[in-house]
Amino acid sequence: MGMGQQEKVATSLAGAVSEGISASLATVDAELARRYPGDPGTRQPVHTVYVPGNVFAADTIRTWGDAALTALDEHAPDAATLARVLGLSDELAEPVYTRVRAKLEREPIEDLRVDFEDGYAGRDEDADAARAARLISEAYEQGTAAPYMGIRMKCMEAAVRDRGIRTLDIFLTGLMEAGGLPGGLVLTLPKVTYTEQVSAMVRLVEEFEKARGLENGRIGFEIQIETSQSILGPDGTATVARMIDAAEGRATGLHYGTFDYSACLGVSAAHQASDHPAADHAKAVMQVAAAGTGVRVSDGSTNVLPVGPTEKVHDAWRLHYGLTRRALARAYYQGWDMHPGHLPTRYAAVFAFYREGFEQAAARLAAYANHAGGDVMDEPATAKALSSYLLRGIDCGALDTEEVARLTGLTRADLDGFAAPRRGELTATAE
Repeated sequence: MGMGQQEKVATSLAGAVSEGISASLATVDAELARRYPGDPGTRQPVHTVYVPGNVFAADTIRTWGDAALTALDEHAPDAATLARVLGLSDELAEPVYTRVRAKLEREPIEDLRVDFEDGYAGRDEDADAARAARLISEAYEQGTAAPYMGIRMKCMEAAVRDRGIRTLDIFLTGLMEAGGLPGGLVLTLPKVTYTEQVSAMVRLVEEFEKARGLENGRIGFEIQIETSQSILGPDGTATVARMIDAAEGRATGLHYGTFDYSACLGVSAAHQASDHPAADHAKAVMQVAAAGTGVRVSDGSTNVLPVGPTEKVHDAWRLHYGLTRRALARAYYQGWDMHPGHLPTRYAAVFAFYREGFEQAAARLAAYANHAGGDVMDEPATAKALSSYLLRGIDCGALDTEEVARLTGLTRADLDGFAAPRRGELTATAE
């Protein structure tokens, strides 16, 4: 057989069989592409900070960062102290502590939501919404904004519906008048109970897009899961997946509301926490419903604040650190922070999570990329998880691009390619 010639192999099926099967699955192919486009490949913040609309100010982000640094200075002035409080290894203590302080100085908040719902106590919501739009626009213009910023409006229930719609209109209009919607804009729709409320939100932002000449689909929103009906409908069906579908591609996240959801189920106040079995069930349903859709899942918060004497602060830090590490292990890469004192342990937990597994993940991904084998046989799906892990670590500041490149031999573009393969590639076998 000459060079370049391939040996003919025998087959039994006519080409029409494959063509017929493909034709019969065309609708399924289209549905897979529509419903499960995969992760958007954008940065996911490690947390969301909620600030009441009547309190939010031009210096809120810097104020939170400074308050967090002051808490460290007072209650953990060095790496050894923080390591002892949180149980960090000697190897991790200094790198984590150094990076936490640098993060608080450089980018203390990754995602900020100006709150006009439960946390709002202002007397002039129109003025506060307009002010929030102005301050957020100025922050993006001046380079002082968090990567993501927006508002949480009131829900679509009858008693507050008109107020919520008006606040959203004022806020978005203010942004447009100030120069346009920022790229990091995020909106949160709370207390969603029925899919019709999600459809109403879709109609609302569609009408705004039309009124302001925006591209259809420009405005997305998060769905806050904090009622039992958002997990299980009256007919016994899981409803959160229906809500994602009702959002018509506009849903960007599912955020778990720890305390409203727990109270809805009758959990007593002393046991309302993100690690309660009821919380685990709700988030597991959210996670499965969101998988592959491009909608991110966020954990809730703890209401135990790190304030008071050092012993009490350390207790609260240990609790928050443990809950954050627990969430990360369960693939909930985002959560809520309620107080500046939560920032040190949020970042300590996140940085420790990525740094302690960094070298192993890098080695496994390098072996996969180079077809080098090793003591673990990884598949494309695992390569996706490994690269996503490294990318998340880079994005939040736990890892440096240079050290990842040094151990993997891969560029950021290479990592992005492994993290977001085209549909069907995960079922392929590595060569």
